[in-house]
Amino acid sequence: MLAEIKGLNEECGIFGIWGHEDAARLTYYGLHSLQHRGQEGAGIVVAHNGSLSGHKGLGLVTDVFQSGTLDALKGAAAIGHVRYSTAGGGGYENVQPLLFRSQTGAMALAHNGNLTNAIELKLALEGQGSIFQTTSDTEVFAHLIRRSQAPTFVEQMKEALSQIEGAFAFLLLTEKALYAALDPHGFRPLSLGRLGSAYVVASETCAFDVIGATYEREVAPGELLIISREGVRSERFASRQPRSICSMEYIYFARPDSHVDGINVHTARKNLGKRLALEAPAEADIVTGVPDSSISVAIGYAEASGIPYELGLIKNRYVGRTFIQPSQALREQGVKMKLSPVRGVVAGKRVVMVDDSIVRGTTSRRIVSMLREAGAVEVHVRISAPPITHPCFYGIDTSSKEELIAANRTVEEIRRLIGADSLAFISQEGMLEAIGRPDVSPERGQCLACFTGQYPTRLGQTARPCLTMK
Repeated sequence: MLAEIKGLNEECGIFGIWGHEDAARLTYYGLHSLQHRGQEGAGIVVAHNGSLSGHKGLGLVTDVFQSGTLDALKGAAAIGHVRYSTAGGGGYENVQPLLFRSQTGAMALAHNGNLTNAIELKLALEGQGSIFQTTSDTEVFAHLIRRSQAPTFVEQMKEALSQIEGAFAFLLLTEKALYAALDPHGFRPLSLGRLGSAYVVASETCAFDVIGATYEREVAPGELLIISREGVRSERFASRQPRSICSMEYIYFARPDSHVDGINVHTARKNLGKRLALEAPAEADIVTGVPDSSISVAIGYAEASGIPYELGLIKNRYVGRTFIQPSQALREQGVKMKLSPVRGVVAGKRVVMVDDSIVRGTTSRRIVSMLREAGAVEVHVRISAPPITHPCFYGIDTSSKEELIAANRTVEEIRRLIGADSLAFISQEGMLEAIGRPDVSPERGQCLACFTGQYPTRLGQTARPCLTMK
């Protein structure tokens, strides 16, 4: 996907396995399938002979775990993490899993999401003598566990989980068990699977497919799973709140072959395209999608409209990550390096360009310009998400409201800024119906905060949006 040059990025992906002799290698494969969720760093921690050990580093999974590295990570249990930094910032020290050692034992922690009261908690903990080694809000959770006076480790975890707010999917590994927890609103996806007698937990079901595991069920909001030699035990640390799974998981974060809360992502995106064609038809010769997340949407738009789908944009998969470039000029050059229009397809044609979102608008403007330079006579932009008008506090790097192009502009003003002949966004109602969650009930709700500004949770006084805006 093109999240890294479009202005939105998901924070990370997590993977855990318990009860398999080749746990580290399977975790490597699982992380590789979740690489789209984070490219800044990766890490694996294993449990073996009553102790924890691990390896982590900056870069892609294949860069961090080179020849021989996995052979040293022996054990029948492991957790892994791929990271894209947001509120916590980058750097090696923030690469997860974070490994903590104490007189009572070791634990490793991997987190997907963003804690909205992390700064408040951190200030309170520092006032009580805590010293933090990272700038990640994940470390706050570890301190809360260790400060708990509850009689058992499970009760300590539950007490700590009850104190944190926001979006979180946690995996925690000790010498004795693997723990998985999802916040009471269920902002992030988290699934449980089986591989023979082993148990697997992952951010997306595509990680099960790559290792041959079978899907069992979703981890429920407010649920704590304890996976050990005795099997799987479920406990609740909070009452279940109305489901607020992130809409962007369906729109482009998740891989098309994943199922998120029982819904196939490719099917959801294809339905988004069909709904877009009904809500915003265009007179055009071809439909094309911005790779990769918008391809399914473009196919759906083409099917519903009767306009042929064509591969009008090609993604160069061997270009470095453009989000690391320090200036907007270099980022825009990165867009040109990353995408190439197919001149023979678009020249002389009226093109419907389907994309998943517009954040700042700089990338959309550049893509429209590239299509015109390649000979497109008209470019009609169709977006499979409603306008993003508010920042996210739950683990997606939309920045301040002032930097969001749709926050203070009409659709017509945005159209002029990006240079399109026409522009239309899917309606909120259309998005929910197309994805397959029209009934915003306690079980089927989605988070719509970036579209509406109505946040499902309390935002701490020091809560901050994820500030890595491209």
